[in-house]
Amino acid sequence: MDKLITIFKIPELRRKILFTALLLAIYRIGFYVPLPIVNQAQLRNWEEQLNTNAAGKIFGTVAMFGGTSIGMSTIFGLGIMPYISASIIFQLLGSVVPSLEAMMKEGESGRKRINEYTRYATVVLCAVQSAFWVQYMMSPQMNVVLPQYRDVWHGLVSVCIMTAGTVFLMWIGEQIDEYGIGNGISLLIMAGILSRLPVALQGLWQNATTRLTPEPGKYGIVTLVLLACLFVAVVVGVIAITESQRRIPTQSAKHVRGRRVFGGTRQYLPLKVNQAGVMPIIFASSLLIFPSLIFNGVARATASLRSETWTIGSFFATMFQDLADAFQRQSYVYTVCNIIMIYFFCYFWTAITFNPKDMSENLKDYGSFIPGYRPGRRTAEYLEKVMLRITYVGAAFLSLVAVIPSLVQNGLNVDFTVAQFLGGTGLLIVVSVCLDLVQKIDSHLVMRNYKGLVNRK
Repeated sequence: MDKLITIFKIPELRRKILFTALLLAIYRIGFYVPLPIVNQAQLRNWEEQLNTNAAGKIFGTVAMFGGTSIGMSTIFGLGIMPYISASIIFQLLGSVVPSLEAMMKEGESGRKRINEYTRYATVVLCAVQSAFWVQYMMSPQMNVVLPQYRDVWHGLVSVCIMTAGTVFLMWIGEQIDEYGIGNGISLLIMAGILSRLPVALQGLWQNATTRLTPEPGKYGIVTLVLLACLFVAVVVGVIAITESQRRIPTQSAKHVRGRRVFGGTRQYLPLKVNQAGVMPIIFASSLLIFPSLIFNGVARATASLRSETWTIGSFFATMFQDLADAFQRQSYVYTVCNIIMIYFFCYFWTAITFNPKDMSENLKDYGSFIPGYRPGRRTAEYLEKVMLRITYVGAAFLSLVAVIPSLVQNGLNVDFTVAQFLGGTGLLIVVSVCLDLVQKIDSHLVMRNYKGLVNRK
């Protein structure tokens, strides 16, 4: 409590925190401002139906990563997902396009140019995604647009509103980076994830009971205690793995100037165990949504052949429906494929973001070396071998976190809205953003000779 009081005693830090809180409040208020063409009653009915079928997985995944909701029919309906997609695209292109790679190495000027290109790409993605979404809202499958607004003009206005909403969120994120505290885009995503927590806790409270043997559909005291202990254990494990590092000892070369000797100090090169962060789970869970949808669509299409050639149609319809059921979120096939893809994307994303050759050259330029390894190719090979080993551990950790919600849902028979806060992508994002926020507040305190939030030995 004394540390929290100390935070608000510093005028500059207090101003940054309040400014960040104000912008996040604006984001949450705009989140509930609907588009003028939408029939809200029909939209609520559609959302209730969507939560019960496989198509809801796509919108649920996009909602979690973009900080929006399944309906996505508000002025901030697209969330921040287009900006994240544009950033990932340019980060991937930076490793294969020589001009972008050279631009990244230019320092601050190159970073500003890439950010400018990212903003332009965000506007294009917003326009395309909002156009498809507005057209889908006007289609008979969804049919949530009021009849008097089903024309090109109102559709174009809605596209402009949703595009402007995402651009405004991008501006809010940049203002938080500049004048607030923490990473703006990450805070917006975290706010969208945490906004689901009250609904999950409300459902847990309504179905809770103090009995040891509760009736079906209720959560007994044993289940509640297990959920609380599991939540604490998972959060502690996520923090431990997120902050864990493989420290490689380095030594700087000695320089003799006159009668004084400079350098020769021993330091370490930190390599994060979870180098890829949350990106492998995002890619894996996003791609595993589509097999179930595709097989469901093919099963419905082949089922129409039963009237003419009923044997063939029935066989293929049953086969594709079984494949669709095999890729449901809680199935064994889905879990195994999810783990395999997490491992693949862990190594893929680490290979893109971690360049042992450049790191070896940087050590050589600064006059440092790893004891026992010659600078240059031998050092790069050693760094690559170490990163391959620790990436395997990081991938195992991400796989465990990704499957925990399904295990909890099946083992304790709890609702998925509650189980998703015990692991998965949402918990990783929230913990990572909170750790980054604490570290930045701590640096402000230490810089002003206050005791930091994190106890250092």
